[in-house]
Amino acid sequence: MNHKEIISKIEQNPIIAGVRNEELLQQAISSPVSTIFLLHANIFNIKSMVDRVKESGKCAMIHLDFLEGIGRDNCAVDYICDVIKPDGIISTKNSNIRYANDKGMFTIQRFFLIDSMAYETSIRTANSIKPNMVEILPGIIPKILERISHQLPIPIIAGGLVTTKEDVIEVLNSGALAASTGRVELWDL
Repeated sequence: MNHKEIISKIEQNPIIAGVRNEELLQQAISSPVSTIFLLHANIFNIKSMVDRVKESGKCAMIHLDFLEGIGRDNCAVDYICDVIKPDGIISTKNSNIRYANDKGMFTIQRFFLIDSMAYETSIRTANSIKPNMVEILPGIIPKILERISHQLPIPIIAGGLVTTKEDVIEVLNSGALAASTGRVELWDL
């Protein structure tokens, strides 16, 4: 799936299923979401998880920082890209995003906005690294989401602490393209 198709899928359904364990994967696949973040997996089950997601016609994004049994270096990115073949990766690490970008992978860089310094660093980093999307955590900070969406030329995902339908509506109205959540009951909105 090319980068425009991935963003288009997310636009079609702005709820992203954040799957924290293999047991929830089938529920995410059966839900109407178009994109699934694989937030916890290991070297033994990640290939089959990605294959199942892609076979269902949904986008599979691997959170590289939470993938057990594999390093977090360029070799790991090569392995994921060439063998596992997800639609993209998620990471907080600049080097992983930069290298995956260079390989042509779709990238989502996660930023934790804990104070104004983290905010400014996130803006500078995103403008320098140029991921395809950024995910802002916690996702329930509408004023900040609105501000950051005006400062970055890339789509924003709001994640973390998104627990109600009202949270989803609020973050979407604040300029985020999508909301990622582990709350199963929100996957069917």
